[in-house]
Amino acid sequence: MNALDTSPRDRIMRAAATLLAEGGRDAVSTRAVSRAPTIYRQFGDMRGLLDAAASYGFAAYLHDQAAREPAGDPVDDLRAGWDMQVEFGVANPAFHALMYGDPRPGVQSTAARVAADILRQLVTRVAEAGRLRTGVDRAAAMIHAAGCGVTLTLIQTPEPDREPQLSPTTRDAVLAAVCTDSPLARAHRPQPAVRHAVALRTALPTLPADLTPAERALLDEWLTRLTDPHPPPPPSTPPR
Repeated sequence: MNALDTSPRDRIMRAAATLLAEGGRDAVSTRAVSRAPTIYRQFGDMRGLLDAAASYGFAAYLHDQAAREPAGDPVDDLRAGWDMQVEFGVANPAFHALMYGDPRPGVQSTAARVAADILRQLVTRVAEAGRLRTGVDRAAAMIHAAGCGVTLTLIQTPEPDREPQLSPTTRDAVLAAVCTDSPLARAHRPQPAVRHAVALRTALPTLPADLTPAERALLDEWLTRLTDPHPPPPPSTPPR
């Protein structure tokens, strides 16, 4: 056991994560894990402790999943990522509730940010392969919203009454809407130029071409028009 494992912060966080997994949020009381001054000194407040405990539990789950070999097909990796996130949420409802069940504008838990980064990386790989039907941000938002809804529905439903095909059916429908090379996607296949534009826009920040910032911004605007049929309106110019 290293020094980090024996630090007061780590001991409190691990104890809180265990209580959270076993008894839910209410089980994580100040008296159950440490004296209040220690919590405020290490985490700021109980909300900070709960955020740290959820992040600790999610990180431990990700570590267990890290041995999984990545698929050769980026869409298959995206599908596996959906399954992993839903599986974690259903198995750990208290962690999922802390990550997503108490939304506050502009505030996101550490664990939720990590999960969002993982999802965006998976979607970006699909875009780089030229197989995304829309922009990365929109596709990631659609997948996240649908996955959270499915997970919350399964958590709220008693286990004997859960529809076993709810998650895979919803997953496949959402992926068909944002990715190519699926039965539903083939029925509504976008023009090849649009898919290539999505891939080029995704790779634009890393292109070695000698473009000025203004040229990159203009190219990004053109590609956005090609890939997003409903772009957000430009910011209004205040009257002079």
